[in-house]
Amino acid sequence: MNDTTETIRPYLAEDVEAVIDVWQRANALAHPFLSKDFVAEVHQAMRDVYLPNAETYVLEKGGNIAGFIALIGNEIGGLFLDPALHGQGHGRALVDHAVSLKGPLSVEVFRDNKIGRPFYERYGFDFVVDELHAPSGQVSRKMAMPGA
Repeated sequence: MNDTTETIRPYLAEDVEAVIDVWQRANALAHPFLSKDFVAEVHQAMRDVYLPNAETYVLEKGGNIAGFIALIGNEIGGLFLDPALHGQGHGRALVDHAVSLKGPLSVEVFRDNKIGRPFYERYGFDFVVDELHAPSGQVSRKMAMPGA
């Protein structure tokens, strides 16, 4: 197997540290506006709540976890990639995989997320509504694919 082999597969419990590492690096880049306290709460919830309760798929590249998508029904609960791999089609591959399983998807993304929000717009998600995300104090944008 060479270094460029890519696989999308179901998340396994032993993936937790690698997934959280990807999340930490991507979250810091996409969400610099979030408070340290809020990020610390989400970090703990990733391990205890989000990953155990979501349907998560990981992207492996060269044998290492490089990204993941977490689904709750047909909603994207989280999509994070190693920042070094942004803009190379890996996020699209993860969303394509989720759409192949679930059909049209919806997502909530922070309005000020200068990475995620434009990605979803390019993919074809439409604006639904902006709402206050009370835990973070930020505006959250609901978006959906046509038919979701």
